[in-house]
Amino acid sequence: MAPPERVVATEAALALIARLRQGHGQVLFHQSGGCCDGSSPMCFAADDFVVGPDDVRLGEIGGAAFFMNPSQFAYWRNTQLIIDVVTGMGGMFSLENGTGLRFLTRSRVFCEDELAALNGTT
Repeated sequence: MAPPERVVATEAALALIARLRQGHGQVLFHQSGGCCDGSSPMCFAADDFVVGPDDVRLGEIGGAAFFMNPSQFAYWRNTQLIIDVVTGMGGMFSLENGTGLRFLTRSRVFCEDELAALNGTT
């Protein structure tokens, strides 16, 4: 079994990412760990955000790399993140702010076979 993707996006999220890329060029995501914007997936112009040397790259959605800090990854490592879009105010520093939409992280726990594939034990 091939390892599952750690992060995926809904069609609505992919459409918003494409819209943001048209206006801002290359973008990336960083899963916030709290503070000002709770635990929202934050979208930044790629040149406006410095990825930390220890940040974990979970994958890519809509052509945008998706990262989170190691302590967050330790918490989420057994789940697949599903990035969606809902109506509302985006994160104060996230590019979707002002669009009337915001990114939202949903998740599901990997099954035993998926975890084994992720850990290379299949």
